[in-house]
Amino acid sequence: MTDRDPDKTQAQSRDERLRQALRANLARRKQQARARAGTGGAGTDGTDNKTTPDAGGETGKDS
Repeated sequence: MTDRDPDKTQAQSRDERLRQALRANLARRKQQARARAGTGGAGTDGTDNKTTPDAGGETGKDS
C-alpha cells in the first residue's frame, strides 16, 4: 500500500531525495543565470541602452 521500496534503507531514500532536490536546485539556478545574462541591459547589437539616443536623436544631456 505504500510507495516505499522494502530494499531501501531510510538513509538511502534520504540520499535519493537530497540528490533530486540538488539537481532541481541546480537546474533552477542555471535557468535564472541564463535569464539574467539575456537581460543584462545591453541591446541586441551590444550597446548599452543608457547611452543610446532615443528616436528624436537627443541623449538627454545638455550640449
